[in-house]
Amino acid sequence: MNLSATLSGKTYAFRDVKDVLAKASEEKSGDHLAGIAAERALERVAAKYVLSDLLVKDLRENPVVPYEDDEVTRINQDGLDEAKYAEIQNWTMAQLREYILDYKTTEADIRALGKALTAETVAGVCKLMTNLDLIYGANKVRIEATCNTTIGKRGHLSTRLQPNHSTDNVEGITASLFEGLSYGCGDALLGLNPVNDTVSSLAEVLKRFDEVKNRFEIPTQICVLGHITTQIEAVKRGAPCDMIFQSIAGSQKGNTAFGFSAATVEEAIALLRERGTAKGPDVMYFETGQGSELSSDAHYGADQVTMEARCYAFARQYHPFMVNTVVGFIGPEYLYDSKQVIRAGLEDHFMGKLSGIPMGCDCCYTNHMMADQNDIENLALLLGSAGVNYILGVPTSDDIMLNYQTNAYHDVNAVREILGLRPITEFERWLEKMGIMENGHLTARAGDPTIFTTRSNF
Repeated sequence: MNLSATLSGKTYAFRDVKDVLAKASEEKSGDHLAGIAAERALERVAAKYVLSDLLVKDLRENPVVPYEDDEVTRINQDGLDEAKYAEIQNWTMAQLREYILDYKTTEADIRALGKALTAETVAGVCKLMTNLDLIYGANKVRIEATCNTTIGKRGHLSTRLQPNHSTDNVEGITASLFEGLSYGCGDALLGLNPVNDTVSSLAEVLKRFDEVKNRFEIPTQICVLGHITTQIEAVKRGAPCDMIFQSIAGSQKGNTAFGFSAATVEEAIALLRERGTAKGPDVMYFETGQGSELSSDAHYGADQVTMEARCYAFARQYHPFMVNTVVGFIGPEYLYDSKQVIRAGLEDHFMGKLSGIPMGCDCCYTNHMMADQNDIENLALLLGSAGVNYILGVPTSDDIMLNYQTNAYHDVNAVREILGLRPITEFERWLEKMGIMENGHLTARAGDPTIFTTRSNF
Protein backbone atom coordinates (compact mmCIF):
# COMPACT_ATOMS: atom_id res chain seq x y z
CA MET A 1 0.00 0.00 0.00
CA ASN A 2 1.75 3.13 -1.25
CA LEU A 3 1.05 6.27 0.81
CA SER A 4 3.27 8.80 -0.97
CA ALA A 5 3.37 10.71 -4.25
CA THR A 6 5.87 13.04 -5.89
CA LEU A 7 4.53 16.11 -7.69
CA SER A 8 6.58 18.99 -9.10
CA GLY A 9 9.70 17.56 -7.53
CA LYS A 10 8.26 17.38 -4.02
CA THR A 11 7.34 14.11 -2.28
CA TYR A 12 4.19 14.08 -0.16
CA ALA A 13 4.11 11.23 2.35
CA PHE A 14 0.94 10.49 4.31
CA ARG A 15 0.86 8.79 7.71
CA ASP A 16 -1.98 6.36 7.06
CA VAL A 17 -5.23 5.89 5.16
CA LYS A 18 -7.03 8.29 7.51
CA ASP A 19 -4.49 10.99 6.65
CA VAL A 20 -4.89 10.34 2.90
CA LEU A 21 -8.67 10.65 3.20
CA ALA A 22 -8.39 13.91 5.14
CA LYS A 23 -5.89 15.52 2.79
CA ALA A 24 -7.83 14.41 -0.31
CA SER A 25 -10.98 16.28 0.74
CA GLU A 26 -12.10 19.39 -1.04
CA GLU A 27 -11.39 22.36 1.19
CA LYS A 28 -13.59 22.60 4.30
CA SER A 29 -13.11 25.04 7.16
CA GLY A 30 -13.94 22.27 9.65
CA ASP A 31 -10.99 20.18 8.51
CA HIS A 32 -8.73 23.22 8.89
CA LEU A 33 -10.16 23.76 12.37
CA ALA A 34 -9.32 20.14 13.20
CA GLY A 35 -5.77 20.58 11.86
CA ILE A 36 -6.05 17.74 9.36
CA ALA A 37 -6.66 19.50 6.02
CA ALA A 38 -4.18 19.72 3.15
CA GLU A 39 -2.05 22.81 3.62
CA ARG A 40 -2.10 23.71 -0.07
CA ALA A 41 -3.72 22.62 -3.30
CA LEU A 42 -0.74 20.57 -4.48
CA GLU A 43 -0.83 18.46 -1.33
CA ARG A 44 -4.55 17.86 -1.92
CA VAL A 45 -3.80 16.71 -5.47
CA ALA A 46 -1.09 14.37 -4.18
CA ALA A 47 -3.50 12.87 -1.67
CA LYS A 48 -6.09 12.31 -4.39
CA TYR A 49 -3.40 10.66 -6.52
CA VAL A 50 -2.52 8.28 -3.68
CA LEU A 51 -6.18 7.65 -2.88
CA SER A 52 -6.98 6.77 -6.49
CA ASP A 53 -4.49 3.87 -6.33
CA LEU A 54 -5.64 2.47 -2.99
CA LEU A 55 -7.73 -0.70 -3.14
CA VAL A 56 -11.26 -1.11 -1.85
CA LYS A 57 -9.89 -3.57 0.70
CA ASP A 58 -7.31 -1.02 1.88
CA LEU A 59 -10.10 1.28 2.97
CA ARG A 60 -12.15 -1.51 4.52
CA GLU A 61 -9.19 -2.80 6.49
CA ASN A 62 -8.33 0.67 7.80
CA PRO A 63 -11.51 2.17 9.30
CA VAL A 64 -10.96 5.62 10.79
CA VAL A 65 -12.35 4.44 14.14
CA PRO A 66 -11.20 0.99 15.34
CA TYR A 67 -13.68 -1.89 15.13
CA GLU A 68 -13.21 -2.91 18.75
CA ASP A 69 -13.86 0.63 20.03
CA ASP A 70 -16.92 1.67 18.07
CA GLU A 71 -20.37 0.23 17.34
CA VAL A 72 -20.77 2.37 14.21
CA THR A 73 -17.70 0.70 12.74
CA ARG A 74 -18.99 -2.72 13.77
CA ILE A 75 -22.44 -2.11 12.29
CA ASN A 76 -20.82 -0.97 9.04
CA GLN A 77 -18.30 -3.79 8.76
CA ASP A 78 -20.64 -6.58 9.86
CA GLY A 79 -23.46 -5.50 7.54
CA LEU A 80 -21.60 -5.77 4.21
CA ASP A 81 -22.55 -8.11 1.40
CA GLU A 82 -19.46 -10.30 1.64
CA ALA A 83 -20.03 -12.07 -1.67
CA LYS A 84 -20.18 -8.78 -3.57
CA TYR A 85 -17.24 -7.43 -1.58
CA ALA A 86 -15.14 -10.41 -2.64
CA GLU A 87 -15.74 -9.42 -6.28
CA ILE A 88 -14.56 -5.82 -5.85
CA GLN A 89 -12.04 -5.84 -3.00
CA ASN A 90 -9.07 -5.55 -5.35
CA TRP A 91 -10.50 -2.69 -7.41
CA THR A 92 -8.62 0.57 -7.10
CA MET A 93 -10.58 3.61 -6.02
CA ALA A 94 -10.08 5.01 -9.51
CA GLN A 95 -11.69 1.88 -10.98
CA LEU A 96 -14.57 2.19 -8.55
CA ARG A 97 -15.15 5.79 -9.62
CA GLU A 98 -15.08 4.89 -13.31
CA TYR A 99 -17.51 2.01 -12.75
CA ILE A 100 -20.05 4.25 -11.02
CA LEU A 101 -19.85 6.91 -13.73
CA ASP A 102 -19.81 4.50 -16.70
CA TYR A 103 -23.01 4.96 -18.69
CA LYS A 104 -23.32 1.19 -18.98
CA THR A 105 -23.48 0.76 -15.20
CA THR A 106 -27.14 0.46 -14.21
CA GLU A 107 -29.10 1.48 -11.15
CA ALA A 108 -29.26 -2.16 -10.07
CA ASP A 109 -25.49 -2.42 -10.45
CA ILE A 110 -24.88 0.56 -8.19
CA ARG A 111 -27.40 -0.57 -5.58
CA ALA A 112 -25.68 -3.96 -5.39
CA LEU A 113 -22.27 -2.27 -5.25
CA GLY A 114 -23.26 -0.01 -2.38
CA LYS A 115 -24.07 -2.98 -0.15
CA ALA A 116 -20.41 -4.03 -0.35
CA LEU A 117 -18.81 -0.67 0.48
CA THR A 118 -17.73 0.57 3.88
CA ALA A 119 -18.26 4.22 4.74
CA GLU A 120 -14.56 4.94 4.26
CA THR A 121 -14.79 3.57 0.71
CA VAL A 122 -17.90 5.61 -0.03
CA ALA A 123 -16.16 8.75 1.24
CA GLY A 124 -13.02 7.90 -0.69
CA VAL A 125 -14.69 7.61 -4.07
CA CYS A 126 -16.66 10.78 -3.34
CA LYS A 127 -13.39 12.69 -2.90
CA LEU A 128 -12.30 11.71 -6.43
CA MET A 129 -15.40 13.24 -8.02
CA THR A 130 -16.23 16.69 -9.31
CA ASN A 131 -19.57 18.29 -8.46
CA LEU A 132 -20.96 17.19 -11.82
CA ASP A 133 -19.74 13.64 -11.17
CA LEU A 134 -21.62 13.66 -7.86
CA ILE A 135 -24.81 14.84 -9.55
CA TYR A 136 -24.53 12.36 -12.42
CA GLY A 137 -23.65 9.42 -10.18
CA ALA A 138 -26.44 10.13 -7.70
CA ASN A 139 -29.01 10.66 -10.44
CA LYS A 140 -28.52 7.09 -11.61
CA VAL A 141 -30.02 5.75 -8.38
CA ARG A 142 -33.35 6.06 -6.61
CA ILE A 143 -33.78 4.77 -3.05
CA GLU A 144 -37.42 4.23 -2.12
CA ALA A 145 -38.90 3.83 1.37
CA THR A 146 -42.44 3.43 2.66
CA CYS A 147 -44.05 4.79 5.83
CA ASN A 148 -47.66 5.75 5.01
CA THR A 149 -46.70 6.64 1.45
CA THR A 150 -43.63 5.81 -0.64
CA ILE A 151 -40.86 8.36 -1.11
CA GLY A 152 -38.03 8.38 -3.64
CA LYS A 153 -39.66 7.26 -6.88
CA ARG A 154 -38.09 8.54 -10.09
CA GLY A 155 -39.82 11.64 -11.42
CA HIS A 156 -40.80 12.94 -7.98
CA LEU A 157 -39.48 15.59 -5.59
CA SER A 158 -40.99 15.79 -2.12
CA THR A 159 -40.89 18.24 0.79
CA ARG A 160 -40.75 18.15 4.53
CA LEU A 161 -43.09 20.89 5.72
CA GLN A 162 -41.42 22.52 8.74
CA PRO A 163 -43.89 24.85 10.54
CA ASN A 164 -41.58 25.72 13.44
CA HIS A 165 -42.73 28.24 16.03
CA SER A 166 -40.69 30.25 18.54
CA THR A 167 -42.86 29.16 21.50
CA ASP A 168 -44.41 25.91 20.20
CA ASN A 169 -47.81 27.63 20.13
CA VAL A 170 -50.10 25.06 18.54
CA GLU A 171 -52.31 27.62 16.81
CA GLY A 172 -49.28 29.37 15.32
CA ILE A 173 -47.90 26.03 14.19
CA THR A 174 -51.25 25.19 12.59
CA ALA A 175 -51.30 28.49 10.68
CA SER A 176 -47.86 27.77 9.21
CA LEU A 177 -48.92 24.20 8.53
CA PHE A 178 -51.94 25.32 6.52
CA GLU A 179 -49.87 27.81 4.55
CA GLY A 180 -47.33 25.14 3.65
CA LEU A 181 -49.99 22.65 2.61
CA SER A 182 -51.59 25.32 0.44
CA TYR A 183 -48.30 25.57 -1.49
CA GLY A 184 -48.23 21.83 -2.10
CA CYS A 185 -45.65 21.05 0.59
CA GLY A 186 -45.64 18.21 3.08
CA ASP A 187 -45.79 15.03 1.02
CA ALA A 188 -42.63 13.68 2.70
CA LEU A 189 -43.46 14.81 6.21
CA LEU A 190 -45.26 17.25 8.45
CA GLY A 191 -42.35 17.67 10.85
CA LEU A 192 -41.72 20.21 13.60
CA ASN A 193 -38.52 21.03 15.52
CA PRO A 194 -39.82 21.70 19.04
CA VAL A 195 -38.59 24.44 21.36
CA ASN A 196 -39.62 22.42 24.41
CA ASP A 197 -38.31 18.87 24.46
CA THR A 198 -40.90 17.61 26.89
CA VAL A 199 -43.31 14.71 26.56
CA SER A 200 -46.35 16.93 27.02
CA SER A 201 -45.25 19.51 24.45
CA LEU A 202 -44.37 16.87 21.85
CA ALA A 203 -47.65 15.05 22.44
CA GLU A 204 -49.66 18.26 22.01
CA VAL A 205 -48.11 19.01 18.61
CA LEU A 206 -48.34 15.38 17.46
CA LYS A 207 -52.04 15.34 18.33
CA ARG A 208 -52.63 18.50 16.27
CA PHE A 209 -50.68 17.08 13.31
CA ASP A 210 -52.71 13.89 13.59
CA GLU A 211 -55.98 15.84 13.72
CA VAL A 212 -55.07 17.83 10.60
CA LYS A 213 -53.86 14.75 8.74
CA ASN A 214 -57.05 12.81 9.51
CA ARG A 215 -59.51 15.71 9.20
CA PHE A 216 -58.33 16.48 5.68
CA GLU A 217 -57.38 12.88 4.81
CA ILE A 218 -53.83 13.90 3.90
CA PRO A 219 -51.66 11.04 2.61
CA THR A 220 -48.43 11.86 4.45
CA GLN A 221 -46.44 11.27 7.62
CA ILE A 222 -46.10 13.16 10.92
CA CYS A 223 -43.22 13.56 13.36
CA VAL A 224 -42.04 15.98 16.06
CA LEU A 225 -38.26 16.10 16.12
CA GLY A 226 -37.57 15.95 19.83
CA HIS A 227 -34.94 13.75 21.40
CA ILE A 228 -35.48 10.08 20.63
CA THR A 229 -36.07 9.22 24.29
CA THR A 230 -38.71 11.95 24.65
CA GLN A 231 -40.52 10.69 21.55
CA ILE A 232 -40.41 7.11 22.85
CA GLU A 233 -42.03 8.21 26.11
CA ALA A 234 -44.66 10.26 24.27
CA VAL A 235 -45.66 7.22 22.19
CA LYS A 236 -45.77 5.06 25.33
CA ARG A 237 -48.23 7.57 26.79
CA GLY A 238 -50.45 7.34 23.73
CA ALA A 239 -49.31 10.17 21.44
CA PRO A 240 -49.95 9.49 17.72
CA CYS A 241 -46.66 9.11 15.85
CA ASP A 242 -45.79 7.85 12.37
CA MET A 243 -42.02 7.89 12.77
CA ILE A 244 -39.34 8.69 15.32
CA PHE A 245 -36.48 11.10 14.71
CA GLN A 246 -32.88 11.35 15.90
CA SER A 247 -29.78 13.29 14.90
CA ILE A 248 -26.92 10.84 14.39
CA ALA A 249 -23.12 10.94 14.28
CA GLY A 250 -20.46 8.88 12.58
CA SER A 251 -19.03 7.42 15.77
CA GLN A 252 -20.35 5.78 18.91
CA LYS A 253 -18.80 8.58 20.94
CA GLY A 254 -20.71 11.13 18.86
CA ASN A 255 -23.97 9.26 19.32
CA THR A 256 -23.32 9.04 23.06
CA ALA A 257 -22.91 12.83 23.05
CA PHE A 258 -26.32 13.00 21.36
CA GLY A 259 -27.69 10.85 24.18
CA PHE A 260 -28.53 7.57 22.48
CA SER A 261 -27.13 4.31 21.14
CA ALA A 262 -28.01 1.65 18.60
CA ALA A 263 -30.09 -0.04 21.29
CA THR A 264 -32.20 3.14 21.64
CA VAL A 265 -32.97 3.10 17.91
CA GLU A 266 -33.93 -0.56 18.08
CA GLU A 267 -36.27 0.23 20.98
CA ALA A 268 -37.91 3.04 18.98
CA ILE A 269 -38.50 0.80 15.96
CA ALA A 270 -39.98 -1.99 18.07
CA LEU A 271 -42.29 0.49 19.82
CA LEU A 272 -43.55 2.04 16.58
CA ARG A 273 -44.24 -1.33 15.05
CA GLU A 274 -46.41 -2.10 18.05
CA ARG A 275 -48.01 1.26 18.83
CA GLY A 276 -47.16 3.68 15.99
CA THR A 277 -49.74 5.15 13.62
CA ALA A 278 -47.93 4.45 10.34
CA LYS A 279 -48.39 1.53 7.98
CA GLY A 280 -44.62 1.11 7.73
CA PRO A 281 -42.34 -0.70 7.47
CA ASP A 282 -39.90 2.25 7.42
CA VAL A 283 -40.42 4.32 10.56
CA MET A 284 -37.16 6.11 11.39
CA TYR A 285 -35.99 9.61 10.46
CA PHE A 286 -32.31 10.56 10.85
CA GLU A 287 -30.57 13.91 10.41
CA THR A 288 -26.87 14.50 9.92
CA GLY A 289 -24.49 17.31 9.01
CA GLN A 290 -20.79 17.58 8.25
CA GLY A 291 -18.80 18.69 11.28
CA SER A 292 -21.02 17.48 14.12
CA GLU A 293 -18.45 14.93 15.31
CA LEU A 294 -15.74 17.58 15.57
CA SER A 295 -18.03 19.75 17.68
CA SER A 296 -18.28 16.91 20.25
CA ASP A 297 -14.63 15.81 19.93
CA ALA A 298 -15.86 12.52 18.49
CA HIS A 299 -14.15 12.58 15.07
CA TYR A 300 -11.01 10.59 16.01
CA GLY A 301 -8.86 12.78 13.79
CA ALA A 302 -10.90 11.91 10.67
CA ASP A 303 -12.23 14.42 8.16
CA GLN A 304 -15.84 15.53 8.15
CA VAL A 305 -16.76 13.92 4.82
CA THR A 306 -15.62 10.51 6.03
CA MET A 307 -17.43 10.91 9.35
CA GLU A 308 -20.56 11.93 7.44
CA ALA A 309 -20.35 8.77 5.32
CA ARG A 310 -20.20 6.78 8.54
CA CYS A 311 -23.53 8.33 9.57
CA TYR A 312 -25.09 6.81 6.48
CA ALA A 313 -23.54 3.41 7.18
CA PHE A 314 -25.17 3.55 10.61
CA ALA A 315 -28.52 4.74 9.22
CA ARG A 316 -28.90 2.03 6.60
CA GLN A 317 -28.87 -0.65 9.31
CA TYR A 318 -32.31 0.63 10.40
CA HIS A 319 -34.03 1.12 7.02
CA PRO A 320 -35.17 4.71 7.63
CA PHE A 321 -37.96 6.42 5.73
CA MET A 322 -35.95 9.62 5.53
CA VAL A 323 -32.42 10.87 6.10
CA ASN A 324 -31.28 14.39 5.50
CA THR A 325 -28.14 16.39 5.84
CA VAL A 326 -28.73 19.80 7.42
CA VAL A 327 -25.93 20.98 5.26
CA GLY A 328 -25.15 24.54 6.40
CA PHE A 329 -26.71 24.62 9.84
CA ILE A 330 -23.65 24.36 12.09
CA GLY A 331 -22.02 27.46 10.62
CA PRO A 332 -18.82 28.78 9.03
CA GLU A 333 -16.55 26.95 11.47
CA TYR A 334 -17.30 23.78 9.46
CA LEU A 335 -18.51 25.04 6.08
CA TYR A 336 -17.21 28.53 5.53
CA ASP A 337 -19.02 29.79 2.43
CA SER A 338 -21.44 28.94 -0.35
CA LYS A 339 -18.84 26.98 -2.32
CA GLN A 340 -18.23 24.67 0.63
CA VAL A 341 -21.94 24.34 1.45
CA ILE A 342 -22.88 23.43 -2.12
CA ARG A 343 -20.04 20.92 -2.35
CA ALA A 344 -21.03 19.36 0.99
CA GLY A 345 -24.67 19.07 -0.05
CA LEU A 346 -23.75 17.26 -3.26
CA GLU A 347 -21.26 15.04 -1.42
CA ASP A 348 -23.73 14.06 1.27
CA HIS A 349 -26.51 13.28 -1.18
CA PHE A 350 -24.24 11.15 -3.35
CA MET A 351 -22.81 9.27 -0.36
CA GLY A 352 -26.27 8.65 1.04
CA LYS A 353 -27.50 7.27 -2.28
CA LEU A 354 -24.43 5.05 -2.69
CA SER A 355 -24.93 3.80 0.87
CA GLY A 356 -28.49 2.81 -0.01
CA ILE A 357 -30.55 5.22 2.09
CA PRO A 358 -33.47 7.50 1.11
CA MET A 359 -31.67 10.83 1.09
CA GLY A 360 -32.94 14.39 1.37
CA CYS A 361 -31.31 17.72 2.14
CA ASP A 362 -32.04 20.78 4.22
CA CYS A 363 -30.41 23.37 1.93
CA CYS A 364 -29.62 25.90 4.61
CA TYR A 365 -27.23 28.53 5.91
CA THR A 366 -26.79 30.70 8.96
CA ASN A 367 -26.54 34.47 8.88
CA HIS A 368 -22.86 34.54 9.89
CA MET A 369 -21.82 32.44 6.86
CA MET A 370 -20.56 33.73 3.54
CA ALA A 371 -23.72 32.52 1.79
CA ASP A 372 -27.14 33.83 0.91
CA GLN A 373 -30.51 32.71 -0.43
CA ASN A 374 -29.29 32.56 -4.02
CA ASP A 375 -26.71 29.96 -3.01
CA ILE A 376 -29.28 27.78 -1.28
CA GLU A 377 -31.63 27.98 -4.24
CA ASN A 378 -28.72 26.94 -6.48
CA LEU A 379 -28.13 23.92 -4.24
CA ALA A 380 -31.82 22.97 -4.29
CA LEU A 381 -31.85 23.00 -8.10
CA LEU A 382 -28.62 21.00 -8.31
CA LEU A 383 -29.97 18.42 -5.87
CA GLY A 384 -33.23 18.24 -7.81
CA SER A 385 -31.13 17.39 -10.86
CA ALA A 386 -29.29 14.76 -8.81
CA GLY A 387 -32.55 13.06 -7.84
CA VAL A 388 -32.79 14.06 -4.19
CA ASN A 389 -35.82 12.58 -2.42
CA TYR A 390 -36.88 15.78 -0.70
CA ILE A 391 -35.96 19.27 0.45
CA LEU A 392 -37.44 21.38 3.23
CA GLY A 393 -39.95 24.20 3.16
CA VAL A 394 -40.50 26.93 5.77
CA PRO A 395 -42.44 30.21 5.66
CA THR A 396 -40.58 32.77 3.51
CA SER A 397 -37.39 30.65 3.84
CA ASP A 398 -36.78 31.99 7.40
CA ASP A 399 -37.05 29.61 10.34
CA ILE A 400 -37.91 31.85 13.29
CA MET A 401 -37.24 29.14 15.86
CA LEU A 402 -33.94 27.65 14.64
CA ASN A 403 -32.78 31.09 13.39
CA TYR A 404 -31.48 29.91 10.04
CA GLN A 405 -32.50 30.14 6.40
CA THR A 406 -33.59 27.31 4.13
CA ASN A 407 -35.96 26.87 1.18
CA ALA A 408 -39.32 28.60 1.19
CA TYR A 409 -42.63 26.80 0.72
CA HIS A 410 -42.84 27.90 -2.89
CA ASP A 411 -39.27 26.94 -3.85
CA VAL A 412 -39.97 23.25 -4.34
CA ASN A 413 -42.63 24.06 -6.91
CA ALA A 414 -40.18 26.11 -8.96
CA VAL A 415 -37.72 23.20 -8.93
CA ARG A 416 -40.51 20.77 -9.85
CA GLU A 417 -41.61 22.97 -12.75
CA ILE A 418 -38.06 23.40 -14.09
CA LEU A 419 -37.15 19.72 -13.88
CA GLY A 420 -40.54 18.17 -14.67
CA LEU A 421 -40.95 16.59 -11.23
CA ARG A 422 -44.09 15.88 -9.20
CA PRO A 423 -45.10 15.33 -5.57
CA ILE A 424 -45.73 11.81 -4.26
CA THR A 425 -48.62 10.50 -6.39
CA GLU A 426 -51.21 10.05 -3.61
CA PHE A 427 -50.38 13.51 -2.28
CA GLU A 428 -50.75 15.06 -5.71
CA ARG A 429 -54.20 13.50 -6.04
CA TRP A 430 -55.07 15.01 -2.68
CA LEU A 431 -53.80 18.44 -3.81
CA GLU A 432 -56.01 18.17 -6.88
CA LYS A 433 -59.02 17.30 -4.71
CA MET A 434 -58.30 20.37 -2.55
CA GLY A 435 -58.02 22.63 -5.63
CA ILE A 436 -54.33 23.40 -5.00
CA MET A 437 -52.81 21.62 -8.00
CA GLU A 438 -54.01 20.66 -11.47
CA ASN A 439 -52.08 18.65 -14.07
CA GLY A 440 -48.88 18.99 -12.09
CA HIS A 441 -49.12 22.78 -11.72
CA LEU A 442 -50.26 24.96 -8.84
CA THR A 443 -53.64 26.64 -9.29
CA ALA A 444 -54.64 30.19 -8.46
CA ARG A 445 -55.76 28.97 -5.03
CA ALA A 446 -52.22 27.91 -4.09
CA GLY A 447 -50.79 29.84 -1.17
CA ASP A 448 -54.23 30.51 0.35
CA PRO A 449 -54.41 28.89 3.82
CA THR A 450 -58.11 29.68 4.11
CA ILE A 451 -58.64 26.60 1.93
CA PHE A 452 -58.33 24.77 5.25
CA THR A 453 -59.78 27.24 7.76
CA THR A 454 -63.07 27.53 5.85
CA ARG A 455 -63.48 23.74 5.75
CA SER A 456 -62.78 22.98 9.39
CA ASN A 457 -63.14 24.06 12.98
CA PHE A 458 -59.48 25.09 13.25
